[in-house]
Amino acid sequence: MTHSEKNIHIITLGCSKNLADSEKLHYQLTKAGYFVTHNQNIDKCDTVIINTCGFINDAKEESINTIIEAISLKTAGNINKIIVFGCLSERYMQELKAEIPEVNNWLGNYNPESLLRILGKSTLEKPEYGRHTDNPGHYAYLKIAEGCNRTCAFCAIPLIKGKFISQTKESIIEEANWLSQKGVKELILIAQDLSYYGRDIYKKAMLPKLVEELSKIEKIEWIRLHYLYPAMFPNNLIDVMAENKKICKYADIPFQHISDNMLKAMKRQHNKTSSMKLIEEFRNKIPNIALRTTLLTGFPGETDRDYEELLNFVRQVEFDRLGVFTYSHEENTYAGERLKDNIPQKIKEERAAYIMEIQEEISLKKNKEKIGKSIKVIVDNFNGEHYYGRTEFDSVEVDNDVIFTSETPMQPGNFINVKINEAGSFELFGKA
Repeated sequence: MTHSEKNIHIITLGCSKNLADSEKLHYQLTKAGYFVTHNQNIDKCDTVIINTCGFINDAKEESINTIIEAISLKTAGNINKIIVFGCLSERYMQELKAEIPEVNNWLGNYNPESLLRILGKSTLEKPEYGRHTDNPGHYAYLKIAEGCNRTCAFCAIPLIKGKFISQTKESIIEEANWLSQKGVKELILIAQDLSYYGRDIYKKAMLPKLVEELSKIEKIEWIRLHYLYPAMFPNNLIDVMAENKKICKYADIPFQHISDNMLKAMKRQHNKTSSMKLIEEFRNKIPNIALRTTLLTGFPGETDRDYEELLNFVRQVEFDRLGVFTYSHEENTYAGERLKDNIPQKIKEERAAYIMEIQEEISLKKNKEKIGKSIKVIVDNFNGEHYYGRTEFDSVEVDNDVIFTSETPMQPGNFINVKINEAGSFELFGKA
């Protein structure tokens, strides 16, 4: 094997769950003797491996465009082989094989053994959960399950990933210990549905017990919870979060809507009453909790009245963090097959944009309340002039930055108290 044949570039598209898979693949390939780069500009390499997303139309288009770009490089002689795996190819394998024959190998969901076999290696290196983190290394996404058992009308994830499968508590703790030894200080727990964790293999909700066990790992200082489905919410999780100092006072709960009419049409398993009760319980037991949610506008049948109800929900609850998406039909989903996509794209986008206008005002108001206060921040990076960090109320990439100066040199992963002296809608500014 020549040196050029050992150059591999990985491109990761889509969510943090895909990123966790690619980081594990990066580790396996490096241990096998390959020179690996990840999410950088491709100059020249032997093999490009693309980890695709197939969740919504924009993501599918990005995946296809990335494959086409790789084919152009292959045609120009800059790369020799293209391997594609992930959600897009799992979902559309036969169509893609027929339409894009220039790709050397198509694989479905992440399967490290199959990927390595294509490259001529038959066994995985130990530990199998080892990974090469491409972020600064002080935080890591910890995937605790695959798949989903929910039946939301708009979502294709169960079609792509299958039924919910929990990782064992022991394997998660072992991986978390390994990450802590590599310098990880913040664990970001991810799954399609954290709330369901353990119900398949332990026959009961085990997330509260899991986070308690993870918090015992000495070098882990923050544990953050993403994608807490609001139905079948784990009993006593809020109590555990309130009492345990290592668990960030941050909850990412995708409510999607608040109108009972829409929630029923979306086949969600919660309603307005249960949603408001959950929010109230969080804020009663953890007054400083940062609540993040995602909302969906333009679902088939969303009336002006449904939308007004959603606007009032956003104004009333005043979420700390909020993202909003516009509905798009997905093949083979209940909505895609049974409902008419009857709301014009322009109206969908106007509805989403107005929600974000309201949220920007809410975020600015909440941020201004922090002026004059000293807040604990984890340092993420430095641009030569300013440090960039996050509070426990902010996750990576999706939430606010704290931009600050410090006379004492800092390293990524350091914790520092920053006094806030200025605030924008989505940034805080201060001095350590």
